[in-house]
Amino acid sequence: MSRFSEIKDLIMSLEGDFDKFYSKGNQAAGTRVRKGMQDLKTLAQDIRKEVQDMKNASE
Repeated sequence: MSRFSEIKDLIMSLEGDFDKFYSKGNQAAGTRVRKGMQDLKTLAQDIRKEVQDMKNASE
């Protein structure tokens, strides 16, 4: 479950930047959002691979 917590923490850390970008048009916040979303994608891919490996190991 620690991986799930990592995802939640990452999303929560981006909340302020999302608000700054979408509400105020802050371009630097948009850059941070894009980086955070890339990190989220990488983390999701790692988790997906881990789950697949655990599933295959149990078969």
